[in-house]
Amino acid sequence: MDAIVPATAGDLTIRRDLEPGDTAAVVELHRRVYPVEFGVDESFVTDIQVTFDDLAARGWPERPGDGLWVVERDRKLAGCLVLSDEGGGEGRVRLFLLAEQLRGLGLGRRLLGELLDLARSHGYERLTLATFADLRSAAHLYRDAGFTVVREERAPRWGREDFTYQHYELEL
Repeated sequence: MDAIVPATAGDLTIRRDLEPGDTAAVVELHRRVYPVEFGVDESFVTDIQVTFDDLAARGWPERPGDGLWVVERDRKLAGCLVLSDEGGGEGRVRLFLLAEQLRGLGLGRRLLGELLDLARSHGYERLTLATFADLRSAAHLYRDAGFTVVREERAPRWGREDFTYQHYELEL
């Protein structure tokens, strides 16, 4: 477990293992953040749970090349990041979220850097991720790391009429 303590962040730790209750806590963090900040409905949160269920059915996070970063602040889950092996040299970045009080401290950039290091060390040729256009700070991180938008879809989604879903890729 790597301990870091940014000023104003409180007692902050990052761990790389999945513990009992983490999945539910990540889903709940998404429930607390996304509807309030981005106007999505409960179907978004359901999709987060489905993502975890699908990953678990494939054996994540126990396979080589899979990655998990769980951020805890004062012993409570306050962020996460997932890397999943999609086969054929491709990894997928998923579920990247930090609680509001942890944003702007450089933590997201650090986590993404660690994910990229892990992906390269496991021989991934390409990383993909899907997000939406409203997540401007995340998009800035992704683009700074070399990701590019390869496709956008504009359609109603998760209770919103004005939704732009984006697909990013990074060749490693």
